Amino acid sequence: MNLVTLQGVSVVYDGHPALTDVSLEIRSDDFLGVIGPNGGGKTTLVKAILGDIPYSGRIEYASELESEGYRRIGYLPQINPFDRTFPISVIEVVVSGLQAQKRLIHRYRPDDYDKARSLLEMTGISDIARKPIGEISGGEAQRALLCRALISEPKLLILDEPANFVDNRFEGELYEILRQLNRQMAIVMVSHDIGTITSVVKNIVCVNRTVHRHDSNLITAEQLENYNCPIQILSHGTVPHTVLKRHD
Repeated sequence: MNLVTLQGVSVVYDGHPALTDVSLEIRSDDFLGVIGPNGGGKTTLVKAILGDIPYSGRIEYASELESEGYRRIGYLPQINPFDRTFPISVIEVVVSGLQAQKRLIHRYRPDDYDKARSLLEMTGISDIARKPIGEISGGEAQRALLCRALISEPKLLILDEPANFVDNRFEGELYEILRQLNRQMAIVMVSHDIGTITSVVKNIVCVNRTVHRHDSNLITAEQLENYNCPIQILSHGTVPHTVLKRHD
């Protein structure tokens, strides 16, 4: 079953094409890794799917994603959207993920906070639930924002560079959490860390203005050619070195 279907989608910024004639299907059991060069359109693709930017073409959403006037899509942005000086606690940040559902009521119920505490426990930061968002580390903030993305029980979770600012220990925990969540929802994860992402995701989407979906998590020479980007290759040996793919 397709949750989201893009057909001939193009995005232009100030006369410059960011995405050109993109067609892509996101299925209900997908765990997609989105890779590509900086400026290639990865975040633009995410924003188009979220409906945050104008585009031409068509994006269709399955009825399973539509619920009482809002879409059941969770989103973890690349950059923390909260003003670090704003006096809001970590748990309030998490329950704010229910705003789309509460837009007519503007009040949260006790079970909303119970759900938030459960998510904070899952990500290992329940002890800072009452701390102001401005007093926690970048990694802790990233975990809180993941909880915020999950509290509405989405059917599709989109993450833009989720490992930014997190330590190595939680990065491993994060990917294990995502594997478990993939049993309940589709996941689309943007990452520049190709070595790690291929061990986590099921399929790869290469983005460089155009989009190529590959139903495998293996990166081949053909895939690298598709998005025309020099990729760093790591090689073991007696002399430490790296090899960069040749520019055309």
